[in-house]
Order: sequence, then C-alpha cells, then structure tokens
Amino acid sequence: MPLEEELDPLDAQCLHAIAYDASGAAIGTGRLLPDGHIGRMAVRRAARGTGAGSLLLTALMDAARLRGDTEVVLSAQLQARPFYARHGFVEEGETYLDAGIEHRLMRRRL
Repeated sequence: MPLEEELDPLDAQCLHAIAYDASGAAIGTGRLLPDGHIGRMAVRRAARGTGAGSLLLTALMDAARLRGDTEVVLSAQLQARPFYARHGFVEEGETYLDAGIEHRLMRRRL
C-alpha cells in the first residue's frame, strides 16, 4: 500500500492494535474505526500462520462488541477472504479495486 494512501485523518479516531513477537518486534497491526469498520489489517509475511492475525482480529472485534457495536465490516483483499470467513465474516457485493488491489466487502454480526 502506498504510504500516501495508508495514512489518513481517521487514524487519530481509531483504536489501533499491534502484535509483537517474543523479541518485541511488531509483526502485525489493525485498526477499528468509529463506525465499526476494521481496517489496515496486516501481518508480516514471516509471521503469517502463527495466529497473530487471529489475535489481532479477535481483539478488534472484542473492542467493537464492548463499545456496543452490533457488527463489524471490512474490506478484504481477495486472497485473505478465507481467513476472514474462518472468523465468521460473510462476503457481500462485487469485487472492487482499492489502491489497485482487488477487494470484497465482508461483514460479521457481533
């Protein structure tokens, strides 16, 4: 993702989650927007498959539930859809481009 598209004015209003490895290096991140969208989910390639992404996603969903949100929504890159589906997200709508990458909207009731 180009840096100019990665940062936006909403960052200050979001809840941010970061996963660290045993040495203290950041290996993953995600954010929860005020409207219940989960975004900026990313796990370093070397840390994928370790459960870091699941922990991040679960923490963000728990935070949304605690503040009273009834659902969460995200924009999933096509290759990540199975990951989100395992966490109860359901695809809706058509595939679209975001920053030149194919995505699909996914939603989960809490």
